[in-house]
Amino acid sequence: MRILLVEDNHALADGLSAILRGTGHAVDVVGDGASANAATAAEAFDLVILDLTLPEMDGLEVLRAMRARQNRSAVLILTARGAAEDKVKGLDLGADDYMSKPFDISEFEARVRMLLRRQAGLRSSALSFGGVDLDLNSRTFSAGGAPLDIPARELGLLEILFMRAGKVVSKEAIMQSLAAFDDDLSANAIEQYVSRLRKRIAPHGLTVRTARGIGYYLDKASPA
Repeated sequence: MRILLVEDNHALADGLSAILRGTGHAVDVVGDGASANAATAAEAFDLVILDLTLPEMDGLEVLRAMRARQNRSAVLILTARGAAEDKVKGLDLGADDYMSKPFDISEFEARVRMLLRRQAGLRSSALSFGGVDLDLNSRTFSAGGAPLDIPARELGLLEILFMRAGKVVSKEAIMQSLAAFDDDLSANAIEQYVSRLRKRIAPHGLTVRTARGIGYYLDKASPA
């Protein structure tokens, strides 16, 4: 999933982005409100983690502008401004959740997982399709109780398709979900990942089918 982290404390931004990337997410980091506003206007994110006290443009104004553009990214406000008035303003402007600094990392990670599930329209952290299971909390796949060993990029691709099993996902949507600003991810690279993923999931009764000119979808393999 693609996440925008808006935080002007460089040490905190580095720590949080490392945690999020460590769980397989594509993470972009900006340190001021104007850059956050530009990024959310130009790119699609599954989740925006938003500080409020920012240079150039206050976080609440960034949020106001996002919702005025009908931007539906999930927003987690993460700020030292813990007064009830700020919480009410943030939630009324369209934030999905609000955490005050200092905060517990495990709670932060749980809230991120919850918001990403909600963004994908999922109620449970455990999904099954065909003979394969996905645990969204640990972002691991298994078949028959045995874990599947899948490289990071292909795992991210499978996660995107798995959460929308049977539905076509466009190449553009896949690229946006997998790539951060500084990633060089082309349509040809996506095709290579799809080809490799097909081979990895074929023994478990699944395949990735091509909707020509549109994208890909996860399906149960036809019986041999």
